[in-house]
This record gives sequence, C-alpha cells and structure tokens, in this order.
Amino acid sequence: MTAAMLWQTKLHARLHDPAEKALVLLRDPAGHERGTSRVLWRMARAEEIPADDVMDNDNAEVLHAVAFSNGIKSATYKTVQRADWWAAAADRPQWPMQEISVKTDTGEEKTLAVADFAQVHWAKQPQLIHPLSGATYDLARHGGLTETDITDLKQRSFAHFSRLLRRADGVTDFKQSLLAFWRFGPEVDSSEENDFGKLGALWNLLPADTRVPDHSIWDHLDLTSAFAGAFAADENGEAALLSLSIGPVQSFIEAARSTSDLWAGSHLLARLAWEAMKPVCDQLGPDAILFPRLRGVPQVDVWLRDECGLPGEWFSGCEWTRKGTDANPLFSAALPNRFVAVVPASQAAQIAGQVETTVRGWLQDLGKRVVDELLEKAGMRGEHCYRQMQEQLEGFPEVHWAAVPFSLIRCRDGAKQRDLDVTPLSAAMRPFFDGEGEPGFLGSPAWLVLRKETVWEDNTTFFAPNPGVLYPAVHDLAERVLAAAKTTRRFMQTRQEGWRCTLTGETEWLSTDPEQRNWNQTYRKLQGTLWTTLEGRFGIKKGEHLGALPAVKRLWPTLFAREAAVATGDEVSRFVVSTHAMALAGPLAEWIEKGEMIPRELSAELERHERVALPRKLVLKAYEHHYEQGRTLARIPAWLDAARESEDERALEAVNRKIEDLLGKKPETYYALLMMDGDRMGAWLSGENAIAYRDSFHQKVRDGIQPFAAKHPALEAYFSQTRALSPNRHLAISAALNDFSLSVARHVVEEEFMGRLIYAGGDDVLAMLPVSDLLPCMQRLRAAYSGHDGQQNAESRGRDRLVLRDGFALLGNKLMRMMGSPWTTPDGRVHPGATASIGAVIAHHQAPLSAVLRALRAAEKRAKNEGDRDAFSLTVLKRSGGALFFTDKWQRDGVDPVLTCLRELALAFRDEDASRRAAYHVQAWSTDLPEPSQLGSADAYREMIRSLLHYQFERQGLEAKGQPMHSARLGRLMPVDSRNAAMDYINNLLAVAEFLARETRGGTNTVERTAGVAA
Repeated sequence: MTAAMLWQTKLHARLHDPAEKALVLLRDPAGHERGTSRVLWRMARAEEIPADDVMDNDNAEVLHAVAFSNGIKSATYKTVQRADWWAAAADRPQWPMQEISVKTDTGEEKTLAVADFAQVHWAKQPQLIHPLSGATYDLARHGGLTETDITDLKQRSFAHFSRLLRRADGVTDFKQSLLAFWRFGPEVDSSEENDFGKLGALWNLLPADTRVPDHSIWDHLDLTSAFAGAFAADENGEAALLSLSIGPVQSFIEAARSTSDLWAGSHLLARLAWEAMKPVCDQLGPDAILFPRLRGVPQVDVWLRDECGLPGEWFSGCEWTRKGTDANPLFSAALPNRFVAVVPASQAAQIAGQVETTVRGWLQDLGKRVVDELLEKAGMRGEHCYRQMQEQLEGFPEVHWAAVPFSLIRCRDGAKQRDLDVTPLSAAMRPFFDGEGEPGFLGSPAWLVLRKETVWEDNTTFFAPNPGVLYPAVHDLAERVLAAAKTTRRFMQTRQEGWRCTLTGETEWLSTDPEQRNWNQTYRKLQGTLWTTLEGRFGIKKGEHLGALPAVKRLWPTLFAREAAVATGDEVSRFVVSTHAMALAGPLAEWIEKGEMIPRELSAELERHERVALPRKLVLKAYEHHYEQGRTLARIPAWLDAARESEDERALEAVNRKIEDLLGKKPETYYALLMMDGDRMGAWLSGENAIAYRDSFHQKVRDGIQPFAAKHPALEAYFSQTRALSPNRHLAISAALNDFSLSVARHVVEEEFMGRLIYAGGDDVLAMLPVSDLLPCMQRLRAAYSGHDGQQNAESRGRDRLVLRDGFALLGNKLMRMMGSPWTTPDGRVHPGATASIGAVIAHHQAPLSAVLRALRAAEKRAKNEGDRDAFSLTVLKRSGGALFFTDKWQRDGVDPVLTCLRELALAFRDEDASRRAAYHVQAWSTDLPEPSQLGSADAYREMIRSLLHYQFERQGLEAKGQPMHSARLGRLMPVDSRNAAMDYINNLLAVAEFLARETRGGTNTVERTAGVAA
C-alpha cells in the first residue's frame, strides 16, 4: 500500500462516525450515518468518486455509500469496517439480547436479537460516566439537550471540519487532513459568544456510544484510525501492540546541583521520549500511540506546524505561542519515558529499531552542539572533546521494547472476525503466570462469558466478540515481555581514565587535551581548562568539571530557550527562580499589598544590579502596583546575592538592614520544595483499579440488563467483574495527566500561589514555593489531581478560575477530565478514586540543594510508605541543625483535613496573645503519660489527651476556656496504638506548627536555642 492510500484509509476511519453522533441518534431522520461524515468524505474524495456514484440500498452506514463505485465494495471499506469492529469491542462491554422471530415482507421467518433497553435517546437522557471512577453525571438535571437544534448543530459541525480539510489544486492532502482532524476536531469555540450550538465545553466529551457513555467519540475515532492504519500498512493486514520505554530515568534526573539541573534532566528526558515517538507519528500518525495521548502537547503542536505543514494561525490560540518566558508550556516535561502503540505486525521490529536509531542519533547531534557551544564561548579548540562526547553518549538512552501481534488470536469466522481460538495467545502468556488454568484475562469471569456465542434456554443470547476484546490480554503480555527484556540489559564497556566528572563521578570530564584528565584540581586552576574558563556561564560553578551527560543537561536550558524562541517567533528568556528569591517572595508580596513605594535613594542603588526571576504571581502583582516598582523589586535578590558573594560581613549586614527597613521586618530566609507523585500508577495503567463492567453502562441499559443478570449467574459474574483494561482507559489516563500537568498544576502553583513549577510531567510535579504558600498549595494540588475540592465553593469562583468537582476541572472555558474522585454507586459500592502523595521540605535558602533534594525524596517515600499513600510528609531542615518531621493522611473519616488543622494551629500560634511555648510544654509532660491500655479504651485515652491539651492551650492563649477546637482535633487525629505513637504525632505536629508560626525564620533564635524542639 502506498503512503497516500494509508493516510486515505486513516481519514476514512476518522469519518466513519460523525462527531455529533450522540445528539442526532433517534432524532435525525437521515440517521447519523448519512450526516456530516458522508458529506465530508465525499468532499475529501471529490476527484475520485464518479458522478453516478451508486447509493447502497440497505441504508447501512455512510461507509457503504461512499466506498461503493459501480456497486463494488472497496478494500478500504473492509479495512475500516474491521477497525471499527475491533475498536468498539476493545472499548465497550457487551450486553445480553433476546432472540425473537419475525416475518419478513416475503413471509420468511427471521431470527433477530433485540434489546429495547439498549436504545438510548441521549438528547433526552444525557449521561456521562467517568471512565476511571465510574461517577455518573446526569445532564438531564440541568435541562437536558433536547433543545439543541439538530440542523444548526450539523451545519456547525460541517463548517468546523470543512475548514480543517486540507486540499491543494483540487486534490485532498490526506495526511494533513488526518492530522488536522485528529488535532483540532475536538476543539471548537466554546466561549459564551459562540458556544457551538449550546454545547460549550461538552463537545470534546460527547460519547461514542450512548449506551456506554464512558468514552468519547474522539477516543473511538482515534482507536479506529490506529487499527485501520496498522491493518492497511501490513502486507497481511495484521496489527501488533508495541510497548517501548527509554531510560534510565531516576539516575538521569537526580544528578543535579541546582533547580535548573532538576528541570533540565526531567525536560530533556521528556524530549528524548518525544524523539522516540516521532518515527511512529511520522509513519502511522499520532493517533497510533495509545499511551500517552499526544493531542495538545506543545512539542507535538510544533511538529504539526513546522514539519507537517498545518497552518500556523490554527495554533494562535494555544498558550505556547503567546508566552515569552519559560512559563511557556513548551518548558513543561509533559511526556513519560514510555509509550504503547498499535503498529503493523510485520513492521514492529523495524519500527522499534528505527526509534532506537533516531533517539540516539538526536542525542549525539545535541552533544555535538553542546561541545560547539562550550568551545565557542571559551574561545578554544579541541577535537578531543568531540570524541569524548560521542563515546560517553554511545548507547544512551537505553531502549527496551516488546511487540505482541494480534495474530496470536485466530478467527475461525474470518468474515465476521468471530469464533476466536486463543490457543496461541494462551501458550505465549503461560510462562509468565503460575498455577493451573488459563492465564491472566483468559481465566477471568469476563472471558468465560465472552469467549463464545451463547444462547440460554430463555432465548437470551450473548454474542462472541472479535479480537478487539482481547486487548487486555495482548497488552498484559506485551508489558510482561517488556519487563523481561529490561532484565537482560546490554552493557557497552568503555575505558575512562584520569579524574572523573565532579557531578556524577562516573565518566571523564570533557577536556581539550587528553593530558588534562590527569590534572588535579589545583593544577587545573593554575593552568586553566575549558571549565575554569567558563565558570559563571551556563550555571557552571567554581571547580566544576563535567562529563558528557551533565554537560548536555547544563546547556540544555540555553539551547532549548533558543529552540523555543524559533517556535514562538519571539525571544524566550530561560530562567529559574532561585531559592533565596523564593524566600523573599512572601515578604515582598506583603510589602506590595501595603501600596508603598521604594525610596528614591534605595531605587538608585538597586538600579546598579540585574533583574532576576521572581514568581509569576508576584511579578504580576508588582507590575499592577507600579510597573517601574516591579522592575526595581526584581533587582533585590541580585543585590543581596552580590553582598553575600563579596564576603564582606559589614556590606552584607548593611544590605540586610536596608531590606528590613524597606519591608518592615527581617526578610524570610526559608523556602519550600514539594514533590508530588500519583499513587499506584502502575495499577491504574494495568487496570487493577478499574470500575465494574455494569458501571460503564447508561442507567437505562444498567436497569435493562439486571433481569438477565438475575437469571443467569454467568452474566452476573461478568457484570460484577472489574472491567478489563481497554484502550479507552489508557487514553483517559493519559489525557487526564496531560491536562493536569500542562494546565491545572501550573495554574495552581503559579497563578493561585506564588510558586514556581520546576517540572510537571503526568503525575509527577516538582515545585518551589514560599513557606507561607506551601500547605494550601499542597492541599489544592491533591484536590486538582482527583478533580474534586470539597473545600471549594465552586459558585463563588468566576469562569476564569479553576473549579474542581466530581472528577473534572473547569479552567476558564476548558473542561478537563482529571483522574477521578471517590464515587459511591447507587447500590452502595465505593470506588476510591485516584490518589496522590506529596513530600515537602522547608529549608534555608543557603542549604546545599543536593542535601535538600535528598530530604525531599525521603519525604516523598515516607508519604508513600509510612503514610501508606494518599498522604503527605513534611520535613523542616532548620538552619541551626536538626530537623522536624510530620507524616499523615490527607484526611481521616469524620475529621477535618489534616493540613487545615495544621494551618489553623499555626495561625493560632501567631496570634499576639498566644505563646509558642505551648509546643515545648506539651513535649515536656508527654513522657509521663500512661499507655492507652491503662485507660481501658481508645475513647477514654483520646478524651484525656484532649483535656490535657486544652488546659495547656488555654494557659498559653491558643484556645478560649471551654472551646477546645485545636485540642479536640488533635485528640481525634492522633493514633492510639501506644503512648509513644500518640505523643510523637502530637509533638511533631505542634513543632511544625510552631515553626510555621514564626514571623521570621532568619536562622537560630533564642526560643529555639533554649527550648530545643525534638521531633
């Protein structure tokens, strides 16, 4: 098949159903098959279809009509029909039918399988089901959609897609059209002025099947196009599932000495992931990749515009085209290090090999550019550098892959793709499973029902599926083979001589002469090297001598900023908010709120220093106050830096005093880092946390299948079974993670709070914040990940604010599906929803970043392990030495959110009538408390602790007499396994609250020295 025919087949697949299908079913006399899809397909093939094109008399779907020429079916139609069957079976659970006999017009008896309950008039009964949590959203409660005018909707839909159809000289460019439909089909103007037929943000969530409204029409079209492309490109019409990963991940990211290094490692790995995916997208289209979903990813948009030729003005509304700093979404690490794709079975190995060659070649080219840049800026020459770079990057990244062909599933009924023989698939899976019986999905109750066409005595039928329904088994096998492939790693032996890289200690540092590798640090400083010449540039610190990968990471911010400037057509400034600038953010914000002005003498002194990066929200607040004032404030961190680097104690003391005079108090010297990670992501991707089959159905269908399930135990077992993995699940997870990392997390950190997002990729977030913003930002990020914030009054937030409810996020006019909040089904079953854990560290801005990062990773692990996930862990690294630790769940049943309690207790400590000594007094008497068992019950022990705490809090001014708010909360929150567990919890919480309450944290203070809080 030619490339042109491949893209024509894929476009055909994307047009087999209209986008507005759910709204025209049972309403449009012409039927959904003969609506906009048919007209658009005729437009696309205007130069091919004869004028006397014969219409299909069976009133079948539009594909029959447009793929007939003189009454003969085309191979393209058969390919698309097969792809549609497989896609539907992979994503939609089956339901029972009732066989009845009817007479035809000729008097013949004909057996039909019918299910009246499975006919859903969706415009009258519009429901959406969250695919990850099972939550049902009944849109009928808000008036339904029956007033949506069909004619107007079809006209708008036709106009929308007609604009996307790419033609030149009267001939359709099928590849560009396919890419345009994939990227921009789900995007319409949903503003109040033009809400696309009263649909607004609902357009991109319209269901593919009204009976199973848990996946959108776009998901179905993506999957159908993926299967059709694989079938069409394979000489035997066979598809395979390709699972591929690159690495290593953690060791590459963790080799960091600055926040810029952290960002660079994460972002460069995401960029390598895109370079690995690009060969698949070039050959088969981005819809061939099922995980991650690539639609809307900025780096993919740049490729669509600059390499695939889509018009630049189509992307003008995208945020990445408008921002000229590294707040631009192009700087977000938005892609994971692995992907799953549907590929032609005969080309799987070739495609995987091409991916490996392409991604390694791209990194080698980048390494050469890095050496070019280093030598040019140093004014040196050195071929040895190029050889070192090439040798050290050889074999990086590691590429592991596995491909499983669907041909392991044999179809005895070739025409209908049914009557499946899974013997080869079962044999391939068996080595990866222990025990007897069929392995994996093949032994599940679902497959026992689905595996063959069944007719019960009461004429209830259940049709056997096509190979698409075995997607979970094929995917499971691919993942297990990939895991096995990773255990057989190939190592390339390289010889490294002399002194090693100062960052990793693994490879030689890059040198212009081989002899330099043996120079010690003193001799390097005396004689001069490439690295001593470049100290202060590209973030290269004094004494650093880097190997190939650290050098690439160190220059990546500079090189990518240039790349982003080309993509946006504007100069892009790369910067990272420094730790001390973040520490100053809170006091500067308070000063701006007072509306004061910088004295003229101080302003003149500040003008001698460079402006540095401040948090986005602070910058906007400063410029809103006074533009020039904002520019001047941005010079304060550099002024303070210069004083510290001068090593002149008097000069530093004078600068600190002037800043204190300006702000009205001592400047803050602590900042916070948080690291967020989604819980059990492997389980989510493998389908372990899936909803039950019955929870995927529209309520009308759910009610209709109940009598069948009651009569047939096999059906009941099937409907109650946890739903097997599906492509829709992968697409839903990927879309939710992309929207969270690209839009929601950045909004929360940088617009709701004064933070700086260092990286956000999928479920991983690393952010830097002022101490005052840390706790509320942690709580808000956790709520945003699931898509529900019980603390939020949604109606009070405007359309430009972020609203989180029932598993969705509404930001401006964009409705996004998040990972899903807890949901209770009508029959009382509870789905827990997605959870995330956060580790956070509060540290002095002069603390070594490497030590802070170690503490941050340890905090995240404590949240996962000691907190048993869905938890947070907070570490305070005190400048005076020692540390405070506090770990807990986000919330306990019947108790206010833990962070809310901690924040309110900190506010109580800050009250001018309160004494922070309460924390130390509680610690002093806690060692004399009895064990819980001595009081007879947990309730009695909690009441005793509450009473003692209230007495102490009342004496120190934290609570009024007879109003034990904080003490009652602590009594409910603390564990009662033992006295030590209870008092460790309370003491740790009080110590952290007391630290957060301090007006200034400028290092060691009198209270800290004399009392000494132990955690």
